[in-house]
Amino acid sequence: MKPKFATLEAWQRAEILMQPAFIRVIDNLRKQLDQSSWKGTYRDVPVWKDDTPEAVKATVTQLQEQLQTAPPDQAAEIQQTLSQLPSPHPGYELCLEQDDRQVTIDLWELCYKVCFNQQDDSQPVEVDLSLFDETGDVDWNRLDDKTKQLVEQIFATLPSGIE
Repeated sequence: MKPKFATLEAWQRAEILMQPAFIRVIDNLRKQLDQSSWKGTYRDVPVWKDDTPEAVKATVTQLQEQLQTAPPDQAAEIQQTLSQLPSPHPGYELCLEQDDRQVTIDLWELCYKVCFNQQDDSQPVEVDLSLFDETGDVDWNRLDDKTKQLVEQIFATLPSGIE
């Protein structure tokens, strides 16, 4: 889900929260992994618009791979072609593994849970205003507490019996 905002002010507040929330999500996941028997691996994943055809995704991916090793004259041509095609947004996942169990956590979705009150794809998101203090600055303690609670909740609900 890519969040939709009802107002410019909501977008600006979310922009203030997202980076610190992401940092706290990563830090809390690391702390939980240190105490867990689950093994975690982070990976970058492309996130495409829903209506992007599979053939276009494959072409873009192939061109991006070619760009890595292309000589300068071909690189310019590849970049020109890519500029005319849709491109994915960067996504990040944590893949948890334990024995034959696997769980994937979308890190942006987790950040959205930290920063927003509700998530309904059909409605604009509501920024969690309790994450700001009375002066409008980020309430770091509240942000830390909410992030820790959500990450602990994920580990508490991992597939049965081991944790």
